[in-house]
This record gives sequence, structure tokens and C-alpha cells, in this order.
Amino acid sequence: MAAAPAFHLPLAPADLLQDGGPGRYVVREVLSARELPPALAAFRAAFRAQGALAVLQHFDCVYSVLHHFRTVDTAVKEDALELMMHVVSHHSNDLPAILSDSGLSHADRTAHLNALKMNCYLLTGLMDAFEMETCKNSCFEADPGRKSRKNHAKTSGSLWEEEREPFLQLLTQLLQLDLRQLWGGLAVEEEFVSLMTGSCYRILENPSIGLQRYRVTREALTHLLAAALVHCNHMFSATLKITQMLQHFEHVAPVFAQAVSLWAKEYGLKSLVGELLREIGQKCPQDLAREASGVKGYATFISELAEQIPTLVLSNMSVLLPHLDGESYTMRNAILAAMAEVLVQVLNGDQLEEVARGTRDKFLDMLQAHVCDVHSFVRSRVLQLFTRIVQCKALPLTRFQSVVSLAVGRLKDKSVLVVKNAIQLLAAFLSNNPFSSKLSWTDLDGPLKKEVQKLKEMRDRSRPTAAPVITPEEEWEAMLPEVRAATQQLFQPPQEGEEEVLEVEETVERTVEQITGLLKKLNYKSAARLTQKALCRFQGKEPFIGPGEENEEATILGVLKRLYTGSCPGENSEDPPRDNSSDKTEEVVQEEQPQTELVKQEMLVHYLQDAYNFSVKITEALNLIGKLMYENSVSVVQEAIEFFVTVSQFGVPQALLGVRRMLPLIWSKEPGIKEAVLNAYRQLYLSPSEDSERAKAQALVHSLSLIMMDASLGTIQCLEEIISEFVQKDEIKPAVTHLLWERFTEKSPCSSLERRAALMLLGMMARGKPEIIGSNLDILVTMGLSEKACEDYRLPQEVCNVISKLASNPEPAVEKNSAPFRLPQNHMLFGCLSETVSKGFAQPSSHWIPFMEAAVTLIYQLAEGAEEICADILHVCSQQALEKLQEAGEEKSDAGDSPHRVSDGAGSLSTFLLLHLVALVGQVALQQVVYLEVSVSAELRRRRLLKEEKTKKQSDTSTKKQRPQSTGNETTMEEELGLVGATADDTEAELIRSICETELLDGKHLLSAFVPLVLKICNNPGLYSDSALSAAAALTLGKLCMISSEFCDSHLCLLFTMMEKSTLPDVRSNLIIAAGDLAIRFPNLVEPWTSHLYARLKDPCPSVRQTAGLVMTHLILKDMVKVKGQVSEMATLLIDPEEEIVGVAQNFFGELANKGNAVYNLLPDIISHLSDPNSSIEEESFHTIMRHLFSYITKDKQTESLVEKLCQRFRTARTERQYRDLSHCLALLPVSERGLRKLQDNYDCFADKLQDPAVYNCFQTVLARFRRAGIKPETKALAEELEQKLSASHNRGLDSTETHQTGCQTPMPAPAKRKPIGSSRRQPLSPANTDDDFVTPPPRTLRNHKRAQKSRPRKKAIITFSSDEENNSEDELLAELREEETPTKTTPITRSSARRLR
Repeated sequence: MAAAPAFHLPLAPADLLQDGGPGRYVVREVLSARELPPALAAFRAAFRAQGALAVLQHFDCVYSVLHHFRTVDTAVKEDALELMMHVVSHHSNDLPAILSDSGLSHADRTAHLNALKMNCYLLTGLMDAFEMETCKNSCFEADPGRKSRKNHAKTSGSLWEEEREPFLQLLTQLLQLDLRQLWGGLAVEEEFVSLMTGSCYRILENPSIGLQRYRVTREALTHLLAAALVHCNHMFSATLKITQMLQHFEHVAPVFAQAVSLWAKEYGLKSLVGELLREIGQKCPQDLAREASGVKGYATFISELAEQIPTLVLSNMSVLLPHLDGESYTMRNAILAAMAEVLVQVLNGDQLEEVARGTRDKFLDMLQAHVCDVHSFVRSRVLQLFTRIVQCKALPLTRFQSVVSLAVGRLKDKSVLVVKNAIQLLAAFLSNNPFSSKLSWTDLDGPLKKEVQKLKEMRDRSRPTAAPVITPEEEWEAMLPEVRAATQQLFQPPQEGEEEVLEVEETVERTVEQITGLLKKLNYKSAARLTQKALCRFQGKEPFIGPGEENEEATILGVLKRLYTGSCPGENSEDPPRDNSSDKTEEVVQEEQPQTELVKQEMLVHYLQDAYNFSVKITEALNLIGKLMYENSVSVVQEAIEFFVTVSQFGVPQALLGVRRMLPLIWSKEPGIKEAVLNAYRQLYLSPSEDSERAKAQALVHSLSLIMMDASLGTIQCLEEIISEFVQKDEIKPAVTHLLWERFTEKSPCSSLERRAALMLLGMMARGKPEIIGSNLDILVTMGLSEKACEDYRLPQEVCNVISKLASNPEPAVEKNSAPFRLPQNHMLFGCLSETVSKGFAQPSSHWIPFMEAAVTLIYQLAEGAEEICADILHVCSQQALEKLQEAGEEKSDAGDSPHRVSDGAGSLSTFLLLHLVALVGQVALQQVVYLEVSVSAELRRRRLLKEEKTKKQSDTSTKKQRPQSTGNETTMEEELGLVGATADDTEAELIRSICETELLDGKHLLSAFVPLVLKICNNPGLYSDSALSAAAALTLGKLCMISSEFCDSHLCLLFTMMEKSTLPDVRSNLIIAAGDLAIRFPNLVEPWTSHLYARLKDPCPSVRQTAGLVMTHLILKDMVKVKGQVSEMATLLIDPEEEIVGVAQNFFGELANKGNAVYNLLPDIISHLSDPNSSIEEESFHTIMRHLFSYITKDKQTESLVEKLCQRFRTARTERQYRDLSHCLALLPVSERGLRKLQDNYDCFADKLQDPAVYNCFQTVLARFRRAGIKPETKALAEELEQKLSASHNRGLDSTETHQTGCQTPMPAPAKRKPIGSSRRQPLSPANTDDDFVTPPPRTLRNHKRAQKSRPRKKAIITFSSDEENNSEDELLAELREEETPTKTTPITRSSARRLR
């Protein structure tokens, strides 16, 4: 075979067209598209004859296909690809025999090498071309503006995607051969390996490669690259290429993570993991912070790799740790996620070695540290990771308390995402806690104390019974009497036969040893004598130093004590040790068992202590999460609700409070929140663990009854909404209804509370299905309104409430104009109600009035001729009262005055009878008005519509016969009918109004007979001093005023006088409620009295203030009261000492903020009033109010406008306090660039006020916040210029102040005197009851005129300014500065300072 030119793989296809030098292959001719089919046929024929070496002569024809790939026919391209597939496959099958032939000549080897290169070059070139075409087609199909996409769907590109796998497998098979022999035993040429793997990387660049349908292709690519890595030394190139692709193609990260995992597990390429992670770890953190796309690829790769091969990632984790301190939060998240995976999968369990345990602790320390990361996404991610760690039970018990504490701390995070994940983590801790299924800290406290005491006793018993250790000081005290006696003998004459044998040693140390030895041998006399000699010889040397004033005996004793206590050891060295082996063995045998018990007890105490601490932390979290249930974020609210469900299942006692707290969320406008509440109650109450239906029903009824114990009216209404939802969806089983009826009818034994709760639950269910009550109405009446009803009126009251569901939620009518549901006047229900009310009238009971109100309301709702029934009740009750009055008059001479009776000149009557009568009159009056305005009005309208429809049908049938003549009259007739309908509505309303005005309170109507009695009680608080009677009379007066505008107008003065002057909080509260209702019914009459309503916001009684706040909230939000001028009184409630009142104020401003720019429009007015020296608002309190109100200012335009208004306000401010208040308000605003320019433009307004440090600091705060928000370079100069001007004015002001103080000694103006805080904030109630103070205010225009006349002599007044919203002319006049308020003298400082700055 002739030697062919060597084929060198080109860098670009065009390189093969150029002469590269002698011995290099060059394409001789590029065939045209027309010549390609016969050329390919010739190549195919040559291939059959010569095999794979045929490419040496026919390379150019396939090269030409590549050259003309865009223009050549699809059939030709596919034909070329198929041909090359066969050629390479044939060559791959022949190569093993060729490579194993030891007699292969150099020429044959070169020929096969060239053929292999040519074949592979052509095949990979065609594969790349098809791949590029596929990408183009996918982009083409994704373009929504292009048409006929179906025609392009079945191109060669789409077919290629389905056929890639065989080609990749062929290349894999080729690379698995030992190809080095073709290169003379050397390594395979790097260009050849790059050629083979290049196709893989090119396919991976396709974004669709990650789809599930290409899973087989991904596996083929993975095995091809693995062959290159194992057989062709592709490690270094693969590392660089994979790193580059991760940086530029985000979608390849999961593919490469899976591939690298496979290579490490199946091919043993573990070193590649280290190389890749090292390459990523060496990236500059600053560069990664700037390249977001590259970071995402790296982060995904690291986190997914850690999931699949955590052990290898652990061994290379150190190279990634520098990125934890980098600026890229995405990289931090990825590395922390990798740590979490390692902790879950590798460093988990109790059998870890010391090194592994240390690594685990370091990882946990890093995770805990990043719970407080600067970036909210990192904090959120770490909490998620801890949730996974806890769920996998990979968190050591020693870390529980610290991580729970961190999670509780994050509940106060500003980021919604962090808070949400903190709640999820705490829920995971609860669900996976190792302590107990019941986590009540109160239940754990008792056992803990008991076991701690037991442990203490066991420790005391286990202590050794050996002799207690005696300290040297104690020994000295014991031997002191003998030593003192021996020392005293030194100063007595020596006895006969006694010799001095002891001499002092030469050195102090030896002498000390000698003396201590004598003391231990109990030779006290010799020790004392030796000490006496040593004191003489070693005078002044330690320890033989004695104070001069003491006598010699004391000195000797002191030295002896120091020597003995300093040298004597703790134990008695003279006692020989007793540790014989037999004794020791016996002791071990005896103590082994107690020691084991002690260890067990210590472990039990440790466990209980951890459980107790964990429970306390969870309880702390409950309070925080309970407040989060009313956040703006839907997801946080949902998580909080789910958390309380979890906590309830673990028996935490405070969980019930959270379960109740979530009830009002059933009214949420967010469907997700409402559904979350329903799901919570579904899980907690509708899914009990009992087996039988009866047991489940009992558990459900018991649980719901617990919620209703001591529940407020609002709680019951919310629960009713939830239960009606369940009933409508048939989620409450019939067994529950049967059990409730059994409890009510006392067939099932239960307490009175449980019976009443069962009745309330039936009423709630009846709202969803009224037939529950309608079908058992007789049972309700006979059992609930029986003779026993007088024993406790709370049950009949609930019976009335339940039956009223029939009126409030009737069955849907077939026709919209059907008659309303009413019962006949002689129905047994109304007879029983009348009898029960009449019987109870003469009995003193605190529950009769609520029952009576419910009964009267029910009669008016359901009865035909309700006014006649109630008139009979009134007649019977008043007759009873007259009889009692006559009896009292007859017995007056016998019984004297009683504190529980009220009397005038004629006779006396029990207070409770008068109270019942007044309350009954008020309720009948109110319900009569409601009956007329609602029921009668609706019935009149219904009948009119029926009549109109009947008339219209008759007219339609008559006009059909005369249609030709009446073509143009139909429209006119419809218009007339519409006009008639509108006029009829007005006529009906006028009829009702005239009945109320002229008939209900005239002399012929029954109600008029009781009006003088009510007025007498109200006008004589001294005579009728009972608080309950006064409150009831006041409320009845308000109800009577609801009937007639004339009656209301004539008695408003009395009503507001009582509201102002009454010493009883209940009276004032009732009258505030009545005045609120009157403001809605007769707004023009009540409007002049609005200031008296606002005045109750300063009432000394908290309950009255709360009632006033609620009433004013409703009136203002319904636009029934003008808010300008006195809304600052509502703002002062934000600093009320009572938390409930603060909540009312916060709710008011929150609702007001939802009404457009309402808060923004009122802010200037509020600031003007509260910053006035006469307002008696402390500076700190002013700051609290403003912080809350300014939180509603969120729009840039509002901020800019307020900046300008506040700056202008500095000109009219009079006191330093006002300067500080205005500057504080400015500091609360998030000033933007335009806001800063407004400050610059209005600089002259406040320049002379900057000498005050507080004002200057506020402006510095504004600039600091502006800088923190991130400013543009062009704005930076503006901020710096303003800062320089502020600093200059501040310093100049300080200098001038010092000059004035040292030079002129001019005294500074005294600050305005402040009133005591309590003077206006809590007005004392005056006992005076004169009518002069409460004359009906004159009309607004007249009052304004008089006010203007009176206010002229005043020198100082409250300055107000209006908003930039469009107001009516009256408001604009009110907001203008009056003449006396306009500054007559301008300060020259501002102009001169401006000139100096220039």
C-alpha cells in the first residue's frame, strides 16, 4: 500500500484547504452540492471493497458535505452521517486485530492512523453540524412570532436528537481500545482526544440536555468522557473544560454533578473531584461576586455533588472554606449546604471517632454562625439546612438548646423568608424532639425537681464512710489549750531535775523543721522553748517575726500556729494506710451496684433538664409566633398557623391561646390564610384518633366545648363561621349532631356549661344547615323555655340566639320575591317567650336582661304582629311593677328605707324591677325601629315589585295586540316605570320615617308612657344612684333617641351632659355607643357635638377610652365624622398605658392607611397639635406616636411633599421643643434624592435652628440613612454639600451662643411652661351638672365667625397647615395661617448665612 500524506487534525476546517507543508494532507477539491450524491455512492462502493481505509481516497467528498452543510439537502447529510457511522464502526471492529498484530508495518500503521483520524474527524464534524442545526431549530420553534412551527418540527435536527446515543456509544467503544500503538506506543495525541470529547461538550451546551427524555443521552456522554479520562489521560483538560462550562452554562451543573459522581464511584476517578473543587476554590471571591451567572453554576455543582458523594466532598472541603468569607451569598449557601449534606450522610451517629466528631462540631459552629449572616438569603438557607439536619436526626442533643435559641431569635428578623424558615425549623424541632410527646414545661417541672432531689440523696449515700478530713486549722484549735499551757510554763521557775537539752540549729529552715517535728510528736513544751530561743537568735527573720506590742507568750503561740498550719498536710500522716487487697475487693463489690444506679439517675436528670429547657424555649417562641399571625406576609401567617397545629399536638398548654388567636383570620381576604385556618381546625378537631364514630363525636364536642369556655363574643362568631363552613361541606358527621341534641335534651349526662355549649354548637351548625334547627323547633322550645328556664336565663338566651338563625339564614327561596319566613302570632314559641320574660321580670337575676333582649329581638324577627306581642309583654311587666309599687306603699310604714329600693314622694320600688322595666322599654323601642326600617320597608318594596310585575305582564299581553301602533312607546314606558320605582322607594322611606317621627312617641303609643320615667332617672342621678339602673336608663335614652329626630334633638343636651358629667364609667360607655349610633342615623344633629365625643378619648377610665376609641374608629372610617382638627386625640391613644387601647389606635390608623392618602393628609394636622406647648405630650411620647404614623408613609411623592412642609413649618415654630419635634419627624422619613434636594432648597427655613444639638443630630441621621440606601455618584456631591452647610451653621450657632453668653450675658428665653401630664390627658370628672356648659353648639359658619372675632386679641395660637391634596374651600380656609399667626418679623440669620456660604 502506497504511503499517504500524514493527516493532521486542523484547528479550523478551513485549515485543510491550505497547504500546510510537505507530507501534510490537503483537500484537493471541494465538490459542489450537485456532485455530492454520486461521490458519496463512490465512497460507499470503495468502503465495501477496501474497508475503513477507503476514506484516504474519498475524504474530500464527505468534507464537501461539511463545507456545504447549510445548503445541501437533508437526505444527503443523513446519507453522509450514516455512511461515516458504518465506516467508523467497521474500523473500530477491525482495530483490535490490527493493534494486536506484532508484524504491522510502519506504512500500515500510519495508514490506519490517518484513516482513524480522518474517519473520526468527519464523523464528529457531522455530529457537531447536526447538533448546531438542532439548537437553531429549537430556538426557531421557541420564537412565538414565527409561524408554521409544525413544518419545522420534523427536521433532521429533531431526528438527530433521537439518534445521538448510538454515535456516542461508538466513540466510547473506540476510546476504550488501546490506541497508543497507532502512535508508536506513546500517549494518544491530545488533539485527537479533544476531537472525540469536543462533541460531548458541544452536546452538553444545549440547554435541553437536562430534560428527562434525554437521560439516555446524558448517560452515553458520561461514559464517553469516562473512557477519555481513563484511557487517554484527559484529566487536566476535563478539569479546565468542566470549570469553564460551569461558569458559562448554568444548566450543566446538575449534569456534571451526576457525571462526576458516577466517575468517582464506578471508574475510581476520585482525584477528579479534588481537582474540580480545588479549581473552584481558587477562584477569586471578588470576581465571583461580580459574575452572578458563573456563581450559580459553581454553587449548584457543589451542593448537588455533596448530595451524591458527600465523603469525597468532605475530604476536599478545606479548599472551599475561603468562599465562606467572600461577598457572594450564593457560594456561601452552596458550601453551607454541602456541610449540611456531609453532616446528614457522613458525620452522623454516636459512633464517630474523635477527629470526625471534631469536624462535625466545626461544621455545626459554622452553620450556627451563619444563622446571623448579613444576607437574608443565607440566614434563610441555614435555617432550612438545620431543618433538614433535625428531620434526619443528625443534630447532637448537646446542640439542641443553642440551635433552638437561634431559631427563636430569628423570629424577630426583618426578612419574611427568614421568619418563615425559623418557624419551620421550630416545627421540625417539635416533631423530631427526643424528649416527649407532651412538652408542657409545667408538667415537666415536678418530675425534674423530684429526680434532682433523688439524685442528691443518692450522691449523699454513695459518699465514702471514712473519717472526715480534718484541716490543720481545726487540729491547731484542738491542741491550742495544751500548747498554751506548755508555753506558760516557760515563764515559771524551772522544776528540779529539768534540763535544757535543745539547742537552736544554725539555719532558719532547719530550726523550722525541728519545731514542727516536735509539735507533731506532741512535745509542746520543747517546741515552745525552742521557738523562744529562735525568736532571740533569728530576730526579724521569717517566720520568727513578732509584733512588738504583743507579749512574748502571744508571739510564741503565733509563730507556732504559722509553722504548724503551713507544714501540716490535709490528712493525718501518722495513720498507717489501710488498703489491703481483700478490703478493696470487698468494697468494690459492695459499691459497684450503687455506682451504676447513680449514673443512670444522673442521665435521667440530665434528660429531664434538657426536656424542660427545650419546653421553655418553645413556650417563648409561642408568644413571638402568636404575634406573627397578623403580619402582612401570607406565607409567614400560614407557617405560624401550621406551627400552632404542631404545638397543639404536643400538648403545650399555651397552644390553645394560639389556636384561639388564629380564629379571626377566618375573615381574611386572602384565600390562602382562610384555607390555612380551616385546615388547622380540620386537623385539630375533625380528625380525632378514636376508633368508633361515637368516640370521635365525643372527642370533637369536648374539644370545641373547651374553646367556648370563657370565650368572647368575637371568638364565638369566628368559630361559628368555621363550623358553618364544615357543615356546608358535610365534614361534620351526623353522630356529632345526635350527641349535641342528646346533651341539650339531657339524655346524655353533662353539666349545665356543657349543655349550653352543645346548644351554641347546634346554633353554629344551623347557620350552615338551618334545617338542623327548623326540624327540631318544638324540642328547642319545650326543653329550652320550660319552667326550669327561670333557674338560669343563660340557656333560654342561647335558645333565642339559635332559633334566630332561622330568620337570619332562611332556606333559599324558589322565587326572589317570595314572602319572608315568619311564624304565626299564636305559635307556641312566642307564648313561651312571653311567659318566661314576664315571670322573670319580678325576679332579681343578672342574666334576665340579656335573655329579654334576645327574646324581644327574636319576636320582632320571626313573629307576625310582633309589636302586639311586645306590647302585651310591656303591659304585663309594667302592671307587675305597679302592683309591687302599691304593695311597697302599703308596707312603707313597717319596713323603712332600703338601699336596694328607689323612692320618691309617692312610694318605693325595688331597684331591679325599675332596672328591668327600663331595659325592656329600651329594647322594645330599638327593635320597633329596626322592624320598621328593615322588615316593613323590605316587605313594602316586595309587594310593590310584585304588583309592578303583575301590571307589566298585563300591559305586555294587551300591547301584543296593538304592536303596530306602539312601536316608539316601549322605551318611554320603561323609563316611566323606572322613575315610578325610584319615586316609590322614596315614598316608602318617607312613610316609615313619618311613622317613627309622629306615631311611635306620641301620646297614643305605649312607649310614650315610659319616656317621663326614663327622663326622670337620667335627670336625677342623686336620687337614682344605682349604677346598673343609671347605665340602663342612659342606654334606653339613646335607644329612644333613635326613633325620632325631634325627640333626639330635644334630648341630645341631656345625653351629652350625662356623658360628660356622670361619675359612672358604665353610663359614659353606654352613652358613647348610643351617640355613635345616633351619629349614623341623624348625622346633622350630632355633628355639632363631635368635640364631646373626641373628649371621651381622654377619659380617666380605661374602659371608657377603649369604647370611645372603637366608636370613633367606626365613625371616622365610615366618613360619618370629620377627622380634621381633632384626629390628634386618636393619635394620643398610641401611647396609652393600656395595651388594648393601643391596639385599637393601631388598628384605626392601619385601616385609615388603606384609604388612599388619608394618613398622609392628616399628618401635618397631627404634628401641629401634638407639638404645641399646650398639648402636654412628652417628647418621648411624641416620638413614639410619630414613629408609628410615619411607618405608613411609603410613597416617594408623599415623602418629598412632607419634607417641604416640615421645612416650611420651622418658620412658624416658636419653641425649641417644636424645633426638635419637627427635626425628629424629618429624621423618620426615608429621604430620596429628590427629598434631599427639597432639604437643600428649603435650607434657609431651618439654618438658624441647627445650633440645637438635637436638631443637628436629626439632620445628620437623615444624611446617614440616605447614604446607607446607596447613592449615585452625582448625588454624593449634593449630600456632601448639604453636610458641609449643616456643619457650618451648627458650629456658627455654637460660636454665637458662646459669644452671647460671655459678652452680653443675655439670658436665654425661658422654655414654655408645661402643664402636668395628667391635667389634660386624664380630665377629672366634675360633679357639677349644670346645663349652661352644654348648650347645643350653633351652626358652623356662625361659630367660625365668633371664633375669629374672639381670637384676634390672642398673640399665639396653634399653627395648622393643610395637605397638598385637593380640599374643599372650608377645609382650605381652616388650614390657612391667620393674620395674628403670620410672623411679623423675619430672622436675618438665614439670609446672611446663605451669603457667607456662597
